[in-house]
Amino acid sequence: MRTIQADERPSAAASDRHIARPAGPSAAALSVEALRQVYGTQVALDGVSWQAEPGQAVCLLGHSGCGKTTLLRLVAGIEAPTAGRVLLDGEELSGPQRQVAPERRGIGLVFQDYALFPHLSVLANVMFGLRGGSPATRRAVALAALDRVGMQRHADGFPHTLSGGEQQRVALARALAPQPRVLLMDEPFSNLDRRLRDQVRDDTMDLLREAGTTTVIVTHDPEEALRIADRIVLLRQGRVEQTGAPEALYRHPASLFAARFFCDLNEIPGVCRAGQVETPLGRHAAPGLADGTAVRVCLRPQDIRLTAGAAAATGRLVDRVFLGEAEQLRVAVDGLAMPLRLRRPAAADLPPPGTAVGLAIAGDRVLVYPDAAAAPSPFPR
Repeated sequence: MRTIQADERPSAAASDRHIARPAGPSAAALSVEALRQVYGTQVALDGVSWQAEPGQAVCLLGHSGCGKTTLLRLVAGIEAPTAGRVLLDGEELSGPQRQVAPERRGIGLVFQDYALFPHLSVLANVMFGLRGGSPATRRAVALAALDRVGMQRHADGFPHTLSGGEQQRVALARALAPQPRVLLMDEPFSNLDRRLRDQVRDDTMDLLREAGTTTVIVTHDPEEALRIADRIVLLRQGRVEQTGAPEALYRHPASLFAARFFCDLNEIPGVCRAGQVETPLGRHAAPGLADGTAVRVCLRPQDIRLTAGAAAATGRLVDRVFLGEAEQLRVAVDGLAMPLRLRRPAAADLPPPGTAVGLAIAGDRVLVYPDAAAAPSPFPR
């Protein structure tokens, strides 16, 4: 059983997992310190701090308008911050003392729409970002970058002849050709259909891990962040809600907002009495909360199961939705305003709707939050 206080934030040391992959020879540590960005009366970022170690993949995660892209633009040098600093290996790139131009930062950027020049060939697009050296040298570097992403055979073609996945690979080659110390990617896979997106995303991350490139990726998709990140920075209205390794954020969300972001929850309102909350599913520990505190007891659908043995509660099966390898069940329980949602591997032995069923709960995965920490759920009801 775990109770989360509204202001609890796990330390970076406790949250981060060990990064096994080596950093590339040019990979750098990126630090963002107390960044603040104000546009007129609108505060886009308010004291945001996080860091990426050399060779690490960091995901900036959050809803639209939370400040993700603004952060990326500040790191890239496209904008100067109102306050705070951006540092690369301890060198200040943005801050009170200096503002280094984007082209002098050693930072690559892949835009959401790839931003390929339609009038230039694939090879010329990749060569565009290269500076110095002879034309023959730049051509050789660009061809090597295209070969690295499997696109050398398209070197003489033009962007309009390529699929979305192929354009993404060319944009990646263009960003990697100058050997940036850090690579920034703004929703790089969102324009691809789901099946292609999974393949291109896996191939891209394999390449970046092999190269040991420090990478910062903006995404609004929690599943994508869990899948590709070494570290997640979850943003909410211009502030860091929680940061740490993907498993830490999923298993130990620091707030109801964070818990809701990663999973559609069953939420049961209650009141803390003597360190416990009484619910129709039994009592749950709520240490550290004062008597009378309104709370939310939260259970993930996969942490509730049907049982023929000892049960925490009994209910009535409402319906079943077949999802292929999995299925979603709804079970009505006396005392709860809404049916509980359960998720389990698809089975053929499910009793018909209306059948009485027993429910077992993974007690160590129950989350309890003060109700004052509640935010509107990102999932439609």
